[in-house]
Amino acid sequence: MNPRRRFLFVGSVLALAPFRFGIAQQTKKIPVVGYVGVVETPEREEAFLKGMREHGYIEGRNVQIVFRFAGGRGERLPGLVAELLALPVDVLVTVGQALDIAQRMTKTVPIVFPIVADPVEQGHVASLRRPGGNVTGLSSLNPETAGKRLELLRSVAPRLSRVAVLLNPDSPSARSTLKQTQAAAERLGIRLKILEARNPDELQAALAGATKDKAGALYVVPDLLLFSLRKPIIDFAAKNRLPTIFTNSLSVDDGGLMSYGSIFTDFYRRAAAYVDKILKGAKPADLPVEQASQFELVINLKTAKALGLTIPQSVLFRADRVIE
Repeated sequence: MNPRRRFLFVGSVLALAPFRFGIAQQTKKIPVVGYVGVVETPEREEAFLKGMREHGYIEGRNVQIVFRFAGGRGERLPGLVAELLALPVDVLVTVGQALDIAQRMTKTVPIVFPIVADPVEQGHVASLRRPGGNVTGLSSLNPETAGKRLELLRSVAPRLSRVAVLLNPDSPSARSTLKQTQAAAERLGIRLKILEARNPDELQAALAGATKDKAGALYVVPDLLLFSLRKPIIDFAAKNRLPTIFTNSLSVDDGGLMSYGSIFTDFYRRAAAYVDKILKGAKPADLPVEQASQFELVINLKTAKALGLTIPQSVLFRADRVIE
């Protein structure tokens, strides 16, 4: 080949190289993570994103995260799950009703649940140590917590004999929590009034049952829908001077009386570690379910004062955080 032609040929190849490299970079597939829930809860979503960043994932650069929320309407979840599976996603992150639906719709796409009360009893995994199947995640199960919440309510209302329990009956975790609560109530001699709210429209009617039954306190069972409705629940409790206990401290920050339970946002942050392992080749069947080991008691003294309650010093000493 003529030296000049050879030079021009090589020069052309080199000139085209960056273009070809750019095309390869643009078409290189990055993993897609789907995230679906019955309601949007910014605190939890941000905790999950924080966990992803801690593992080196940057949205749009080395991972794509697609969020879908049902706006509190459980009937919309099947369509949203189907939409994510059709993308397709490499991992699906979900809890509650959406977890049940996703598990029925796919046996191959890896599923990570940030928090489930009892994943074995609810049929999500074969065992905590060896989940089997395509599902794994974190569990908040601790049978003692339900009893402790009722004990805390009685400590601020010594004559307490009736407690209204607000739950979402469509939430799979509600069954496990209610079972624990009923056992604790029987031991403490407390009668329970079960209030059910499946969506935002049912909340006020459900809460009205607490005053109708003359309940002396309210216990809000953990659930994403009820968490998103915490402000109207707190307003109802304040208006009716009803001592209320939640399972997450964010509700106390917003004016609830007290909470006892795991740090929920931490579960969502730690769920990112499961996503990371799966994206790097691990199988959900081989990833043990992580159990809750830390619980916190948070008390809002401003709310207690507004309710005319005196929190015993013995309870304040146990608190991890007191809002004054």
